[in-house]
Amino acid sequence: MLNTPLKKAIPDDEHVATSVETPLRDDAFEMSNEEKILKIAHHFKIIMETLGLDLSDDSLSGTPMRVAKMYVNEVFSGLDPKNKPEATLFENKFKYDQMVVEKDITFYSHCEHHFVPIFGKAHVAYISSGKVIGLSKINRIVQYFAKRPQVQERLTMQIGKQMMEYLQTEDVGVVIDATHLCVSSRGVADISSKTGTAFFSGKFKQKEVKEEFLNYINAQS
Repeated sequence: MLNTPLKKAIPDDEHVATSVETPLRDDAFEMSNEEKILKIAHHFKIIMETLGLDLSDDSLSGTPMRVAKMYVNEVFSGLDPKNKPEATLFENKFKYDQMVVEKDITFYSHCEHHFVPIFGKAHVAYISSGKVIGLSKINRIVQYFAKRPQVQERLTMQIGKQMMEYLQTEDVGVVIDATHLCVSSRGVADISSKTGTAFFSGKFKQKEVKEEFLNYINAQS
């Protein structure tokens, strides 16, 4: 039994940011995925039973295992560094010196404070320092970092810094617009608000370059 008030013992809305890196324990990958799935399924079954659900019902009996597989193999697969996309770079043979923009990348993530979905669009741009990256790899970078418990600020920075590392350039811009179900489906229950975050480095900190990028992503397709 807790000896302190529930509100104090289990923080709710005290959302504390830690760092750009996703907080992981040192032993995060000692268990195999199969072991993680079995353990999560066991504990999720307990959660469902605690809520009063009858797991002998055909509709519910397989839910703990389905949730466990979804967590490990799908929605949180970005926690596993083995799933990190490899960078495929090409020489910038055309000597293209303007920004390259991948716009309206749809992503789905989960809020690390309530484990409910975050979904939205990411817009990523860079200016080549001699190399270019396959366009699909930009999408894969976004998806990799989105598929983990997240806060939007960290997600934005992780994408930006990874682009800088892969392309060996300081000139990267990232803008994300997202809907948070922790805002729209619970708490204040505001279904119309969205959250915007941005990462600008190198030339993208210059007013004219930043405005060109923002104007492009805000233009009607």
